[in-house]
Amino acid sequence: MNIILLGPPGAGKGTQAEKLIKELDAVQISTGDIFRTNIKNNTPLGQKAVGFMNKGQLVPDELTIDLVWDALDKVEDGKTILLDGFPRNITQAEALDEGMQKRDNKIDKVINIEVPEDVIIERISGRRVNISTGKVYHIKYNPPKVEGIDDETGEKLIQREDDRPEAVKERLDVYKKHTSVLIDYYNDKGILVTIDGTKTPDEVFEQIKKSLGK
Repeated sequence: MNIILLGPPGAGKGTQAEKLIKELDAVQISTGDIFRTNIKNNTPLGQKAVGFMNKGQLVPDELTIDLVWDALDKVEDGKTILLDGFPRNITQAEALDEGMQKRDNKIDKVINIEVPEDVIIERISGRRVNISTGKVYHIKYNPPKVEGIDDETGEKLIQREDDRPEAVKERLDVYKKHTSVLIDYYNDKGILVTIDGTKTPDEVFEQIKKSLGK
C-alpha cells in the first residue's frame, strides 16, 4: 500500500507518521530525510541540491522528484510506503503519478489531517524549548512547573522565531498556496480521506486506521 500524509504545519503529521510506521511496518519517505542523507553521503543528487541551497534557492521540483524516486526505487517490493512532505505541489503530484504508472504502481490513499488555523497557531506558538537539550514544553498543554524554566535543568526556555504567531501564519499561507490544492487533486481521484486533527493523537490514529480498513 502506498500512502500520502497531508496536512499543514502543526497538524500532528509527525506523530501519526510514527504510529503508522509501527502499525503497518511501513517505510517512511520524507523529503527532509532524503535531502539530509544525500547531502551527508555527498551523492551526485545531493551535490546538486547543495548547489541550490548554498545560493539560498529552493531545490527545483525536477531535482526533488529525482531524489524521491531514487529513494522509492530502493524500497523492497511489497513494503507499505508512507510519503511525508511529498508531493508539495501539483507538479510533484503529477510526476509521482506518472512514475507510479511506469512502474505498474499507484497511490492507494491520501490522508489529509485537517486542523483549523487558530488551533494550529495556538499549538505552535505555545511551544517553549530548551535550546541545549531540545526538550519542548507547551504553555497550555505541557507547561513547565515554573513558567519559562526547564523542570529538569533549570535553564531558560525560549520561543523559537519560527514558532511566533506571525511566522506560523506565514508558513500556513505558503501551505495553502502550494499544498492545499493537492486536496482537490486527490479528492477528484477518489483516494482522499480527511481526518479531524483536533482530536487526541490516539483518536486521530483510530480514524486513520479505520480509513485504511485496519
